[in-house]
Amino acid sequence: MNYTLMHKELPVADMELDETTAAVLKIGQVYHSEHLPVGVGIKNGVVDRAALNTWWLDRSIPASRSGVRLALEVLNIPDTKVLLTRCFGMSLSDQYWIRPIASDLRWSAVNFFENAFSEDIGDVLLGKNKKNEIIDFGSPDNTSDGYLKKRWKIIGGNRCLIKSGSNPFMQQPFNEVIASKLAERLGIPHVSYSLTWDGGIPYSICEDFISKDTELVSAWRIMQTKKKGNSTSVYQHYLDCCTQLGVENVAHAVDQMIVLDFLIANEDRHQNNFGLVRNANTLEWLGAAPIFDSGSALGYDKLANQITAYGNIECKPFKKTHSEQLKLVRSFDWLDLGKLTGFDEEMGEILDSAGDYMDVVRKKAILNAFSTRLGMLAETSARQINTVDNMESDVEVDSAEKYL
Repeated sequence: MNYTLMHKELPVADMELDETTAAVLKIGQVYHSEHLPVGVGIKNGVVDRAALNTWWLDRSIPASRSGVRLALEVLNIPDTKVLLTRCFGMSLSDQYWIRPIASDLRWSAVNFFENAFSEDIGDVLLGKNKKNEIIDFGSPDNTSDGYLKKRWKIIGGNRCLIKSGSNPFMQQPFNEVIASKLAERLGIPHVSYSLTWDGGIPYSICEDFISKDTELVSAWRIMQTKKKGNSTSVYQHYLDCCTQLGVENVAHAVDQMIVLDFLIANEDRHQNNFGLVRNANTLEWLGAAPIFDSGSALGYDKLANQITAYGNIECKPFKKTHSEQLKLVRSFDWLDLGKLTGFDEEMGEILDSAGDYMDVVRKKAILNAFSTRLGMLAETSARQINTVDNMESDVEVDSAEKYL
């Protein structure tokens, strides 16, 4: 099938897609190379097909998504990548889409920011069986990432993402709320989360922070814009790429992210759930994206006796452990830990709302570990130690690949 890759109403390049795998087979005429996806290079008028193909297939639902096998059965399709063309590749994270060659479709008439979309795919992905029913595939759920069950829904005119937790504790939705409340107290730009329940299952819910005129570009894509030197750390490479793009003050945003992730012991701040926001019309960089997707934290998948503030708690996106990553913080001058007075009580109330998913022993372990990390952070920030960027503790450069 032949399509034109579009950026809103602007044609970017023609391309041929494989009907079975949705992979990019060939790239034809290029119309506006400056609007190619970030990290997709062009040399002598020839677009890097491998890079474009990676970007395109990254838009599909990952095979690791909880419940995806059953969903594929219900939808009677072999692979989630097939869903890409069913919704013209549109998402609620950016303004890219594909238009069939010779079609007169307009972005204004089909985009999910301004037009209603089907809830059928979202129902199926959340396990609400629609087998033997006619499915409307026009949904941004076809291009949602991550391994947890989730769906998009229009609530009060706003595009909202609803996301579940994982068994047996279903803790991620509560962690999202805690992280956003913590960020609010510390003055860290963030996405606000609240809780909702459906069929006895808890979900986090947040509004889309991207509009019809902006788009999120992940750190992973940012880091494809410049070749990383062998003597350059992952952390420094990200900052270098941002500087090359003309984005200033990213180090401060990274400092805030590292501190927040340390406090909540976030184990999954991979290179695809933070990044930059840009204007989709002018391509002007607007700065760091607000903090979002912080649920895999606070010992979310551990037994109560395994939840601790000490030891080598797994870490991303720059270092393997939080103790090493905290050494990257360039300045704590913005940090006022006095704003967290009484936060343990607020955390406790949020954890109590989990009902049967949260017993007293587990709650106490979470609060004690948080309190200990808060003390450790107070001690570290008071000393204002110099930044230490030890490459031996770097994460693997391709640490985000499993999320693509």
